[in-house]
Amino acid sequence: MSAEPAPAPAAPEPPKDGGAAAEHRALVLTGFGGYDKVKVQKRRGAEPRPGEVSVSVRACGLNFAEVMARQGLYDRLPPPPIIPGMECAGTIRAVGDGVRDRQVGDKVMILARSGLWQEVVNVPANRTFPMPEGMSFEEAAALLVNYITAYMVLFDFGNLRPNQSVLIHMAAGGVGTAAIQLCKTVENVTIFGTASASKHDFLRESGVAHPIDYRTMDYIEEVRKISPKGVDIVLDPLGGSDTSKAFNLLKPMGKVITYGAANVVTGHKRSLVAMAKTWWHQFSINALQLLSQNKAVCGYHLGYMDEELELLGSVVAKLVDLYTQGKIKPKVDSVWPFDQVADAMRQMQEKKNVGKVILVPELPKEESKKGEN
Repeated sequence: MSAEPAPAPAAPEPPKDGGAAAEHRALVLTGFGGYDKVKVQKRRGAEPRPGEVSVSVRACGLNFAEVMARQGLYDRLPPPPIIPGMECAGTIRAVGDGVRDRQVGDKVMILARSGLWQEVVNVPANRTFPMPEGMSFEEAAALLVNYITAYMVLFDFGNLRPNQSVLIHMAAGGVGTAAIQLCKTVENVTIFGTASASKHDFLRESGVAHPIDYRTMDYIEEVRKISPKGVDIVLDPLGGSDTSKAFNLLKPMGKVITYGAANVVTGHKRSLVAMAKTWWHQFSINALQLLSQNKAVCGYHLGYMDEELELLGSVVAKLVDLYTQGKIKPKVDSVWPFDQVADAMRQMQEKKNVGKVILVPELPKEESKKGEN
């Protein structure tokens, strides 16, 4: 459930000269429930305020947090109606007073708590990051949330080192594919990854030594067959009883980093049974119990890092450097226009995606024609 920073972009203001502001399209969460709760609506734009930039959005990232938000399961958003969207990429179209380090025409990636699923956004300039040379807008929209999460979980909390082993759940998803690539930047890391069987060839090609079909196998047994002592790090986006399993699967000095509760999502609408089951089985341990275990439990939520701009900026700089060196490259699963947002969400929620699901205001004309034929 990789989540996000920064207060949502402010609501557009009417232009100072009293003229009509240009309209643009936005995706709006109109209420909690199924796929039909996210609708394309018109919004009026505004000029950027001091310290802000206005960006023409070319691509947006879809994250599991937005799937949870649609069901009313994500606590970092105000009540509907609200524009979701934690990350996007585009071109700066105007700069506000006092902005010195960004200019019109710059290609940027944006990270915010919400509000980015629209054709034009005004955001504080310090929430933008220059896109590296050669990166597409779709790749840029796939980078920030997933790779910041994977990097901080693996390196800041996990302290990943050569010759260690890692279990990555949902390994073919956005954070999973990012984590695999980042593991490959460290020498001789053994990767276990859970995913449905149809995704195993992709996982092997990506560097997963031991893909595990979580639907037909007990992943605990499968890991212990190969590594009887367990693993050094478990990335846990699942929550519930899987966090307890992760802790028990750790070697001495091992770490489980929990960063989501995907187990609460079982259908396209909120399930009270799934919520109750997940929280009933939620892992709990006290500090004294940890002493004898020689293990660590860490919790990570990007959505609560809102004000840590210096820290997040340093991580983004490292990721851009890795991209420039060719060591990481966001894997885009599919690209969907705004008016097919329900299909895009279904793609992620039904776990059909391999890599990142991307939203764009409109598909290029060639793509549209292909779809019509």
